[in-house]
Amino acid sequence: MRARSHGPVKRTLGTAKTMTFLQLIFYIFATVLVGASLMVITVRNPVRAALFLVLAFFSAACLWLTLEAEFLAITLVLVYVGAVMVLFLFVVMMLDIDVARLREGFTQYLPAGLVIAGVMVAELAVVMLSGRFGLDAMPRPVGRGVDYSNTRELGLVLYTDYVYAFEIAALILLVAIIAAISLTFRRRGGTNVQVIADQLQVTKADRLRIVKMTSERTDGGKGP
Repeated sequence: MRARSHGPVKRTLGTAKTMTFLQLIFYIFATVLVGASLMVITVRNPVRAALFLVLAFFSAACLWLTLEAEFLAITLVLVYVGAVMVLFLFVVMMLDIDVARLREGFTQYLPAGLVIAGVMVAELAVVMLSGRFGLDAMPRPVGRGVDYSNTRELGLVLYTDYVYAFEIAALILLVAIIAAISLTFRRRGGTNVQVIADQLQVTKADRLRIVKMTSERTDGGKGP
């Protein structure tokens, strides 16, 4: 009877080691995520801030992987890191941004920023210390088998329980796209607008104008 009890004990120890390793991985990526987020708002160079934001997104994707949410992690890397942040980085690098001008009002708005940050930290502390986010209230999800697809489960929940919220979010994004296009095509003073139709209908008389001028000599006298 004693010899048979060694098997479950070994499996229990192996599970404890696995949980400890997952916790270590979580703390490592969480620390990198918090550090990268702080560097985004404190670094002076906008290009470096964008790179730190890429690091923050990648660390968040690794945290999603530890929670067995592979689809969300891949979506975060492909959409935000691979598309949005790369585009934002190219825009920042192409624009000539005056960093000194952007930081002119830093000391002026610093007290207000510290007050807002203190309120946010207090709100987070009240929510986190309420006892609803502990391991007893929210235990770790049970491990699934190899044939389990979180993409299918996410689709079922998204298009059944939250279908109205999903449609409202899609409508808001559509309105935002239309508004961005409208702002792009608006007429602003002091800017030259290229009209393709007027360029195609131009004639030779509009392109070339002959002006009669009196000839001048090299010695300063006028010609006949």
